[in-house]
Amino acid sequence: MDDDGDPKQETPKQRPRDSLGEGQEAPDYLSAQPYASSNGLTTPSTPGLSRSGSTSDLSAFEGFGGENFPPLDRLTMFDVLENFALPQRLEKMQTALQQQAEKVRVQRRKLTTRALSSKNVVVEEWRKRVPSTPDEQLDRYRKRMKETVDRLGKRWNDQKIVSLKEKVSFVTAVLNIFISGYLIGAFPEYFHYWYTAQLAYYMPIRWYTYHKIGYHYFLADLCYFVNLLLVLSIWFFPQSKRLFISTYCLAFGNNAVAIAMWRNSLVFHSLDKVTSLFIHIMPCATLHVLVHLIPRSLQESSFPAIASIRYSPSTAPEHYSLSAMIIWATLPYALWQLSYHFLITVRKRPQIAAGRPTSFTFLRRSYKNTVLGKFVLGFPDALQEPVFMGIQYTYALLTMLPCPIWFWYRWASAGFLMIVFTWASWNGANFYIEVFGKKMEKELESLRREVARMAKSPELGGDDGLGSQVGSPLGSPAGPEGKEQSGLDGTLEGGNSSALDLGPPAKVDGDGATLEHRASGSRGSTGGEAGTPSAEKNVRFSSDSYGSSVGIGESAKSK
Repeated sequence: MDDDGDPKQETPKQRPRDSLGEGQEAPDYLSAQPYASSNGLTTPSTPGLSRSGSTSDLSAFEGFGGENFPPLDRLTMFDVLENFALPQRLEKMQTALQQQAEKVRVQRRKLTTRALSSKNVVVEEWRKRVPSTPDEQLDRYRKRMKETVDRLGKRWNDQKIVSLKEKVSFVTAVLNIFISGYLIGAFPEYFHYWYTAQLAYYMPIRWYTYHKIGYHYFLADLCYFVNLLLVLSIWFFPQSKRLFISTYCLAFGNNAVAIAMWRNSLVFHSLDKVTSLFIHIMPCATLHVLVHLIPRSLQESSFPAIASIRYSPSTAPEHYSLSAMIIWATLPYALWQLSYHFLITVRKRPQIAAGRPTSFTFLRRSYKNTVLGKFVLGFPDALQEPVFMGIQYTYALLTMLPCPIWFWYRWASAGFLMIVFTWASWNGANFYIEVFGKKMEKELESLRREVARMAKSPELGGDDGLGSQVGSPLGSPAGPEGKEQSGLDGTLEGGNSSALDLGPPAKVDGDGATLEHRASGSRGSTGGEAGTPSAEKNVRFSSDSYGSSVGIGESAKSK
């Protein structure tokens, strides 16, 4: 049969794409349609079953994420994996929000604290400036005076311990001079015992004190080394002539002249100054006694080196000349200088650079404006210490030049010791008159300024800081208790008065208010206007009181 007449041959079903007209595309069932949404929130509508209400409720979700979410056929594995990072993003956002909230809380606390502080300042300033009652000002005055007395009492108590030390030092120094003079004149054979006992007393105190304040590098100076040599010569090696002569030259040379170089002074109440003077002058006094004052028999038995040198013939080797003295004194000096350089200057260089003082740094600072100081400072830093060491050795040699005179002639040695001791006494006199006197003058000046400040204080003078006067114990024409007195001489008319009753009582009207205080409301002053008797009396009293206080300070200063 023909195709048209064959009943079994069916016409193939036309596919949707074939049924479309030219220029039309096949519908995409995965894309959004009027009857189906791409996100699956809606389904194809069924005729007769659709409700307009449901369509309107879901219409808001049809366009959600249309731009951000691609169609399902375009999704990739990376899009799926990206969703797993969502909790981390949420956690980061939460952390950022928490940090921002913490910043806001901190800022709020700062603002609250600043506001409270400003409020307290404003309230305190307002309390100072707003006129207060006389009772409040009296309480404030009493509180201020109590604080001043407590502060002075604390300073006084702190000074008690210091004063006790100064008293002990004063007594010790005076007894030292008395006992030393008595032993030199009456019992010279025991003087070296007295010297050793004093050395055992002063040295531990000096060691502890200097370690406490950081001055312990001074304990390695030559003066302490000379005292060590003298102890060795007296108690351990009395037969060593070379040790004795080197000790003698260094003691009468470097130690004695150092009293003038280091400005040692005889200040009885200062244990530090007394100790410094003892270290420099007592070795010389001890050697003077051992060489010139003790008998020959004791020298031969206890100090054979001294007897061998002193009573030897001029041609004997032990009859030391100046050159021999300098040579033998140079050896222990060189030992000390090299030891000091390597153990202190080199080994402790970081501590010295950090500010720990030594004799070199002290002299460089003290004599920097002198010719010798400028000469040393003119060299580079690396050469200043070697130059200083050379100058110090030259100074030691120069001080040794007259040592043969001090050794062979008794009265020359005594005269030299008298000059050195007089120099130390002169330095002590300068300290007491100039330094100590200026210190007391500064304290009196500080007291005078304190009195002036209290006299001019707004709280005590009645000035509230706003140009008005308020009633106060010192500025009011009426005393705090309202008791009568005729004048400034303290003659009472209406009974006894306390020390704060500084004027006549205020006049009281019928309702109990003072006329002066009531009048102050109109003229802004409770002390009375200029020219009134009460105002003149207040001014006269304030000037007299202040003048008497200043007069006390000036008279003490002149004395």
